[in-house]
Amino acid sequence: MAIYVVMEPPAGRAKADETTFVRDGFTWLGFLFSPLWLAWHRLWIEAALTFVVMAILSMLGEKLGLAWAGSALSLLVSLYIGLEGQGLLIAALRRRGWHEWGVVEADRLDGAETRHALEADVPPDEQPPAPRIVPDANLARPTQTGMALGLTHTPGRP
Repeated sequence: MAIYVVMEPPAGRAKADETTFVRDGFTWLGFLFSPLWLAWHRLWIEAALTFVVMAILSMLGEKLGLAWAGSALSLLVSLYIGLEGQGLLIAALRRRGWHEWGVVEADRLDGAETRHALEADVPPDEQPPAPRIVPDANLARPTQTGMALGLTHTPGRP
């Protein structure tokens, strides 16, 4: 089962059909086509930064005569985008004013949408306020004036 993070739009333009479901997990397209995947999801700064870092690593590997090292480091950048791409997408939505409704567990996206629709209509259970706990001074332990072992100080003795 997959976990979907449910993101709702800002309060000013909240519509039920604008709710976004972001699958939490590895993204193969983000791994294989990192800058393009980021640009597709309108993560412009991240896409440009990824492209520049991958280009610098490739050029640095060519200049040092270690083309395999530049390719390996570019592969690590792609692996990072594959692992954390969905997290970057969620962070970008938060910066744009979206808020997280919660998470839904489902096999596919349509199952996640169904679960969200069923759970969103249920009003939250109203919890009674927690009781205030006041300690009873009569039940407190009496002060110890006897001998103490170790480095503790015994109250009332020098």
